[in-house]
Amino acid sequence: MTVGAGICVAERKLNVLGQSILADVHENIIVTQKNGEAFTNGAFLGVNSYRIGSHRVFPIGKLQGLGFMCGFRFKLWWMTQRMGTSGQDIPFETQFLIVEGHDGSKFDQNNQENSALYVVFLPILDGDFRAVLQGNSNNELEICLESGDHAVQDFEGSHLVFIAAGPDPFDVITNAVKTVEKHLQTFCHRDRKKMSDMLNWFGWCTWDAFYTTVTSEGVKQGLERKVVFPPKFVLIDDGWQSVSMDPNGIESIAETMQSDFANRLTHIKENHKFQKDGKGHRVNDPAMGLRHVVTNIKDQHNLKYVYVWHALAGYWGGVRPGVPEMEHYDSKLSFPVSSPGAESQEPDDALDSLTKNSLGLVNPGKVYNFYNELHSYLTSAGIDGVKVDVQNILETLGAGHGGRVKLARKYLLEASITRNFPDNGIISCMNHSNDNPASHTIHIASVAYNTIFLGDFMQPDWDMFHVMAEYHGAARAVGGCAIYHDFDLLKKLVLPDGSVLRAKLPGRPTRDCLFSDPARDGIRAGWCKVGKKNLIHDYQPGTINGIVRTNDVNYLPRIAHDGWTGDAILYSHLHRGAIKELKYETERKCGLISMKVRGCGTFGAYSSTKPKRIQVDNEEVQFDYDESSELVTINFRVPEEELYLWNVRVDV
Repeated sequence: MTVGAGICVAERKLNVLGQSILADVHENIIVTQKNGEAFTNGAFLGVNSYRIGSHRVFPIGKLQGLGFMCGFRFKLWWMTQRMGTSGQDIPFETQFLIVEGHDGSKFDQNNQENSALYVVFLPILDGDFRAVLQGNSNNELEICLESGDHAVQDFEGSHLVFIAAGPDPFDVITNAVKTVEKHLQTFCHRDRKKMSDMLNWFGWCTWDAFYTTVTSEGVKQGLERKVVFPPKFVLIDDGWQSVSMDPNGIESIAETMQSDFANRLTHIKENHKFQKDGKGHRVNDPAMGLRHVVTNIKDQHNLKYVYVWHALAGYWGGVRPGVPEMEHYDSKLSFPVSSPGAESQEPDDALDSLTKNSLGLVNPGKVYNFYNELHSYLTSAGIDGVKVDVQNILETLGAGHGGRVKLARKYLLEASITRNFPDNGIISCMNHSNDNPASHTIHIASVAYNTIFLGDFMQPDWDMFHVMAEYHGAARAVGGCAIYHDFDLLKKLVLPDGSVLRAKLPGRPTRDCLFSDPARDGIRAGWCKVGKKNLIHDYQPGTINGIVRTNDVNYLPRIAHDGWTGDAILYSHLHRGAIKELKYETERKCGLISMKVRGCGTFGAYSSTKPKRIQVDNEEVQFDYDESSELVTINFRVPEEELYLWNVRVDV
């Protein structure tokens, strides 16, 4: 028997806190404690076998009859969810897996939460190897281990997957990620990361307006539009850089993205469209460069931040070798090679182009200099942060560089960000096309389920599509995302000072939805794993019905008063302000309620008795009380200070 505190392998079963999760466990599977510590609800899973080979697959045991939800990569750049009840339902490239150890563990008919056990499987790095999960036709859960370089074949093998368990699925995931953080010491949990102030303000991204045809004049014209709430930051997307295609390159433009994947970076500075006159060819005159454009739009439009786009490798096709301005980065043409699991998923236009044209890969030993020189130039031009795209391409270029993990470790992007953008000014990005009408609903479902896992690593961004602006705007409101959106929706999301009403934590599906997939239930639009495309089952869907309980909001009972029974009433959509803090006393004869409120306009609250008095910032104010509806209303003016909090005191 192999023991890892509350997790062990006994009689060929993987037992977790007294429940059997996997059956017919292979004899070479081992459970290991971390540094001899006595975990009560977590342990590492590994293999004891011939530890050599650049690509190995190890069956663990059979998963049958237990509901699960997993996040897997359905293309090189993107992850989505899959639900099932057996091992054969687990796709290739599964990045995380949560299993429901007890059937019917959501809510019973009386709305009470039943006892439950949730078991999380997190495949992790092992030296120069990375692990993912997958299933096979025998319903076995498998570990797939690969280096990305045929010359890198030796691995340790005892810490391939971390397993954690507990009664709260969200706490289990968070605690598991924090444990892996301490074990690997290669990343920080979201709680320990600095969140850029940009998240607190409304902004405008140029992509949907211009694609790669963006110009400095176009940015100025966009900012000059008459809007109720002008943006406080601008993100200049793909189209500002100096790029060109090789003379013998094969042009490859995706209609949905308007990007030419065959282009390579030829200079770290801007192209002629973002110089002072915006015409002809770029010139090496600092007075004519990007700084002039950035200074102008910041001064003229009171912008707090300006970000620009670039790819992880410089541009889609990397950095062009042999160009005088880029020779010191010693880039070489490399041809991407996908892992077998990724190859089995959705075909990708960008990867197809790079496979034909290759990618100009900066010498890994000089890549920090490349980032630092690029970012320091941008900082000198007044740029406050970057949106970094095409991030997964490195995993396909590990051959000859010690493998995918070792190559990624040499790409010191975060070190350059820390040095040049102290507000942690970075957006990690990859596009998802929206040419298919079905993709909007699928997209929101995917990002919501992805956030269950990714929300412990980062502040997720649920993307934006102008075609379905209101739908995606609503998703951003519940997702806690940054706001750079359709101007007509701003009154619901943005205050007059340009700040946004953003959720404190990443949005996630509620517990009762964790194992029910709205994108693959055979009723609504969904992903077809056979045809590898989105399908639409009903072009004119009818109204859907659902139930929302206060118990569905995982953190609400934790912040409510101990005497709260779970009762709540939803009266209307709140779109002009928000209560940031609320305290109340019930032991005094005269009840006292204190609030900190952001926003302006009419504030309303329901009170069973008419308040004796109301004070705002220590001054007594007039209020209205409707005895029939018991509604109390106060009017707040537009505050003079940004991010201002009104101090409200109500005596009842």
